Amino acid sequence: MNFSTVAGCGLRLRFVLGLVLSIAGGQLAYAQTAPIAFPTKPVRIVVPQTPGGASDALARIVGQKLSEKWGQAVVVENRAGAGGNIGMDVVAKAPGDGYTLLMSYVGSHAINPSIYSKLPFDPENDFVAVATLANVPFVAVVNSAVPASSIKGLVAYAASKPVSFGSAGNGSVNHLLGEMFNTASGAKMQHVPYKGAAPALTDLISGQIQVVFTSLPSVAQHIRGGTVKGLAVTGSRRAAAFKEIPTIAESGYPGFVINPWFGLFASKGTPASVVRQINADVKKVMEDKDLQDKFAALGAEPFESTPQELQAMLKSDIKTWAAVVKSSGATAD
Repeated sequence: MNFSTVAGCGLRLRFVLGLVLSIAGGQLAYAQTAPIAFPTKPVRIVVPQTPGGASDALARIVGQKLSEKWGQAVVVENRAGAGGNIGMDVVAKAPGDGYTLLMSYVGSHAINPSIYSKLPFDPENDFVAVATLANVPFVAVVNSAVPASSIKGLVAYAASKPVSFGSAGNGSVNHLLGEMFNTASGAKMQHVPYKGAAPALTDLISGQIQVVFTSLPSVAQHIRGGTVKGLAVTGSRRAAAFKEIPTIAESGYPGFVINPWFGLFASKGTPASVVRQINADVKKVMEDKDLQDKFAALGAEPFESTPQELQAMLKSDIKTWAAVVKSSGATAD
């Protein structure tokens, strides 16, 4: 075999080896960037509040639509207690794979860091923001027997007789809204904490307390049924499903605007590709007309964001509510 033959064989060998390495490298690069198959088994959404509230209602509506899209069961699990900390801790300690999600909102995720002196998790670093679902205004509701049909009427009534407002517990958003309103209006309503918003609403209906500041979805059916009266919503504008109820701002207290977000978080370590997929799938199901109708009936306004935007909102709201908590003197310890 002459030199030229040997050289030719060498060139062909190098070409083949280069081709093999190129194909292998391409396959490796594809494997690193290809979307992860998700989900391949049931997904759990942990709601750290009792059934019947806004978090529970929104989680079940969105969970059903995601289940239909994914072809996998989406199980909503209520793990209430300690102002939402029990359910949040469950998610914080779950594997970071996207199969355990937290249905969260301002009331627990942004307020609790200032209410509790010690938490079993880091509210920012132990969770990964995934997607917002809705903005949900809260509403001031009174027992049907209370002789007030407006916020100004409630203030006048509270000036003449002892009035109590209930909440989901010390430091809950219901509690802080009541204290904020006392400060804004000069009313001196007495706070009565409960172990959840549902028992507070039960006592409101029975007349044991006179006022509750609660999420609109949790009380919508009672307003429609006439068992309670909605006096004003805390949002920047009237709720589409309850146009007859004014805002607190337009009722004489400008600047009193609270419109909490509700959204999904995953456990720390959840792959970015899984987070992006869930966010995209949430946005897709939010286009569903049936979902939009159900949200509207509850008084909830669909609200979309990127994971980065939700994370930024959480960070900002933790600081904002820390000031409110400090001024109210509220504590859970």
